[in-house]
Amino acid sequence: MTEPEGPVPFRTFILKVANRCNIDCDYCFVFNSKDQAARRLPARMDLAVVRAAARRIGEHASAHRLRAIHVVLHGGEPLLLGVGHMTGLLQTVRDSVPAGTRVLFELQTNGTLLSDAWLDLFERYEVAVGISLDGPPLANDRHRLTHAGRSSAASAVRGIELLRSRPHLFAGLLAVVDLANDPVEVHDYLAAFEPPVIDFGLPHATHDDPPHRSDPSVPEYGLWMSRVYDAWLDRPEYRHSVRMLEDIVALSSGVRGSVETLGLAPPTSVVIESDGSIEAVDTLRSVEEGATWLGLDVLRHSFDEALSHPKLLHRQHGKEALAEQCRACPVVDVCGGGYLPHRFSEAQGYRNPSVYSADLGYLIRHVQGSLRQHGWDPYAQAASSP
Repeated sequence: MTEPEGPVPFRTFILKVANRCNIDCDYCFVFNSKDQAARRLPARMDLAVVRAAARRIGEHASAHRLRAIHVVLHGGEPLLLGVGHMTGLLQTVRDSVPAGTRVLFELQTNGTLLSDAWLDLFERYEVAVGISLDGPPLANDRHRLTHAGRSSAASAVRGIELLRSRPHLFAGLLAVVDLANDPVEVHDYLAAFEPPVIDFGLPHATHDDPPHRSDPSVPEYGLWMSRVYDAWLDRPEYRHSVRMLEDIVALSSGVRGSVETLGLAPPTSVVIESDGSIEAVDTLRSVEEGATWLGLDVLRHSFDEALSHPKLLHRQHGKEALAEQCRACPVVDVCGGGYLPHRFSEAQGYRNPSVYSADLGYLIRHVQGSLRQHGWDPYAQAASSP
């Protein structure tokens, strides 16, 4: 395997600021998957850990002369941190980053706890807020119920409507695909909130624990997302982007990109847990116990040490890290072998095609076929790109 010239620095720092949640999504990779470590971690990130993490982020930004970094606040539910504690966290991070580096704060929430006090704070620190919602109440409540088994939809919608009153803070909506839901109904319902972005995620699954399908011989998830694509394209009045689909268009046109889920560019994100542990992408908790564990923490280790950790080095090798059948696939530059957790099997580790390989292939070809119908040859575009 060819060694890369050098690891690409981290540009996105995901802080797991709260390791508890006020709802109980049955597909949650943090609390309802193979790895249950989050339940043993501190309920919230202590300010001493925040200071250590912020110092390490500042060091990394300075060492690699980064002009901008993303600091993403995740949980559990990050709003369980409380407004006062969150204020200290945001100020500590901002104070620790070099003057020449812009900090772009982002936060992903279920929206049920949003209030004007939260939005006032997010105004002050320019925090972009994304909300998770899987569609209309019936669709959303298939998986996103409270701990008492009640609907969370109305509370989430209330949070979205409150956020819409400050559209400059609205980062978008995140929905998990469920084949039981109608894709056009889900897309159009979410689009009615006028988000700048709708981000559809595939349910986390592995070769040992494959995704639900009614017919394994049919690329049902690819068909589902293709119907979303057609609905999105059909309405010229829509101004939002659909992240997965725009990424496919961009990658088909030769843009290298750096999204975790598609393409071959090295990912640039790292996770800091509530106890200060530096970890691999947290969706790997859906794979097996300890999949994210690096044995590093912000109190004793730098992010440069994480860059060269054996568990993360495979991210730098692009096509060479993929299964043989993926390397030979004509859409590999777009698919990138699929999202890392979806490639896993106990027998072969991550050197497998994604469990969504057929779905991604179908969707990519559907999008590229549509581009050709509109007079744009994605392969010609890719060939002419530098």
